Amino acid sequence: METLHEYLERLSSREPVPGGGSAAALVAALGAALVEMVGRISDAPADVLTRAQSLREAALAARERDERAFSAVIEAQALPKSTDAEKAARREALESALRGAAAEPLHAASLALDVLRLSRELTTLETRALASDVGCAAEFGAAALAACAYNVRINHRYMKDDEAIRRQSATLASYENEGTKILGDVRSRL
Repeated sequence: METLHEYLERLSSREPVPGGGSAAALVAALGAALVEMVGRISDAPADVLTRAQSLREAALAARERDERAFSAVIEAQALPKSTDAEKAARREALESALRGAAAEPLHAASLALDVLRLSRELTTLETRALASDVGCAAEFGAAALAACAYNVRINHRYMKDDEAIRRQSATLASYENEGTKILGDVRSRL
């Protein structure tokens, strides 16, 4: 398993992968881990702990999925384009890869929203001594959601599938709207 230090070395390299989408998913995992910690210390209901642990693991998996998705874009961009047939095959491969490269950060955005939801649940517990940790978890969820949104929208710039763009954009907007409301709730409660 890759250490955090090793991951950050890769992230800071000249290579395009990992990038912002992968890092955003890691931020969501950090938020989920904080929710899990607060839940353990404050004796939160078992389902909160189970959901936080599953969310942390899902966010770590999303980090890897984002890396694979963007690697597919890079591979498609490198395909030959000398003949009309090669150009058509490259366009098709690139469009498919871009759909995946937009879908993965959209999935990670849903996980980031779940971090925010769980953070809000923790504000109802007696967590006064842990308020900063709950706040950090919520802020990490919000930051991950915002970073994922950038990745989705940037990939949309290069996609040709208007219907996929419309669907993903609508889903993303609903995540952002809910996330903004939840973050405001958490901030006002803490």
